[in-house]
Amino acid sequence: MGFQKAVKSKSKLRCALFGPSGAGKTYSALSIAKGIGGKVAVIDSERGSASKYADKFDFDVVDLEKKSIDEYVQFIAEAGEAGYSVLIIDSLTHAWQDLLEEVEKLANAKYRGNTWSAWSEGTPKQRALVNAILSCPCHIMATMRSKTEWQTTQDDRGKSRPVRVGLAPEQGKGIEYEFDMLLELSTEHIANVIKDRTGMFQDKLLTKPGVEFGRELVEWLNTGVDEAIALQKRLEAMPEVREIKALIERHGESLEKSVKDFAETEIRKDHTPEWFSRLYSKLLNYTQDDTKVSDNYTKVEVA
Repeated sequence: MGFQKAVKSKSKLRCALFGPSGAGKTYSALSIAKGIGGKVAVIDSERGSASKYADKFDFDVVDLEKKSIDEYVQFIAEAGEAGYSVLIIDSLTHAWQDLLEEVEKLANAKYRGNTWSAWSEGTPKQRALVNAILSCPCHIMATMRSKTEWQTTQDDRGKSRPVRVGLAPEQGKGIEYEFDMLLELSTEHIANVIKDRTGMFQDKLLTKPGVEFGRELVEWLNTGVDEAIALQKRLEAMPEVREIKALIERHGESLEKSVKDFAETEIRKDHTPEWFSRLYSKLLNYTQDDTKVSDNYTKVEVA
């Protein structure tokens, strides 16, 4: 495609909230979602904890049974198809815990206890979960538990007291790279913004982030070029797209149906324009085979 001038597009929120038990992850996510506005869906793996706030917030919920990655991916896709504005995943930690158990079982059953080899099957599942989150058309907030430990601090009077603090989130290594915003919540319900691609809240401490914070976020997210228009411009610049249009014009309705079938499958896995390159390769092979058949038929007619 070559280099093009960078423009800010309207975008969807990808925010992770993590902290120890009692930090207010679920409540904060619901409150921020209210500020963003629109229909809210919750994927609940915490045994119905989100529904305890149904008297304060309006949302739909699905309670996970298996807590497997396949189940997470299924309901993330369903939320996108149903047109929800905000999807809260509460929490991503159970997906990781289930994957660890599955890898352990695979190691014992197929790889003679070698977990390193078993991850050859586990890693693609983790990638599928990340791809589902990134490609979902909803704003997404995902909560994660964090490993905790007790530390001793001194209060205003100089007396020592134990304090529970959260450490790293309980999820796959590097999961933080997949989100545009990371909020680390303390048991005092203070959010430390440790990552922020909006640039408005980086390194700030937010006390009980909620509705107003959500409104500020969605205002920033809605500024810029419409995502659909930006995508269309990127597509128009791709030579493969022009070639696809030409192939459809030459080969008619049968090829157009092949394009639609392929697109419906691919777009679920990958919302970026790069899949047009794969589509073009597939159609090129199809039309070349079709051309060979036509040429052979013509030769028979002439003979």
